Amino acid sequence: MLIIGIAGGTGSGKTTVVHQIMNELPEAEVGIISQDSYYRETHDLSYEDRSNINFDHPRAIDFELLVEHLKELKAGNIINQPVYSFVQHNRTDDVVVTHPRKVMIVEGILILTNPELRNLFDIKIYVHADSDERLIRRLKRDIAERGRDMNEVLNRYQHTLKPMHEQFIEPTKAFADIIIPNDRYNTVAIDVVRAVINQRIL
Repeated sequence: MLIIGIAGGTGSGKTTVVHQIMNELPEAEVGIISQDSYYRETHDLSYEDRSNINFDHPRAIDFELLVEHLKELKAGNIINQPVYSFVQHNRTDDVVVTHPRKVMIVEGILILTNPELRNLFDIKIYVHADSDERLIRRLKRDIAERGRDMNEVLNRYQHTLKPMHEQFIEPTKAFADIIIPNDRYNTVAIDVVRAVINQRIL
C-alpha cells in the first residue's frame, strides 16, 4: 500500500490537488482519509465550550486513532472512519466503512505535525497558497458550507487560524517531499506525483 500525505494551510487547495491526482487513477485503487474526520470526541463538553476549541492546534486531532487506522489499513483490515459534524463541533454516531486500497491519500492541515503519522507516509506533499488567497477561500467555504457568518470567520482567522498556521502548519513544509504551488502552473508537480503512484501500483 502506498500512503500519501497532503498538507497545507486552510484554503490552500488541498482538496483540488487530491482530485487532480485521483482523476487519472482507477477509482477502485484509491482511498481518501481526511484529518477533519479525526477531531477529538467532545461529548463531555457543552456546545458553547466545543465552539471555543482551537481546532487549528494539533491537540484537537486524535492522531492516535488516525495512526492506528492507517496501520490497520496497511495490514489489510477494514476500518470504521469517524464522521465529524462542523455544525455541532463534535463527532457523530456515524462511521464510514473504509477498505484498504493500493493507494491511500491522507489530507489535512496538521498531518505533517505528527512524527508517527509522518513516518507512515511514503510521499509527503505540501500545497502552498498565498495567505490572502487562503483567507478568501476559507470565507467562501465556511459561509456557504458550514453556516458561519463573516465576522465569525474573520475573527477566527485573525485570532486562531493565522497564528496556528505560522506556528504549526507553515514549518511542516520542511518535511515535504514535494511542494505544490496551488495555481494553474501546478500541472508538472501533479504529473510527477501521478507518475510515482503509477509506478507503485502497476
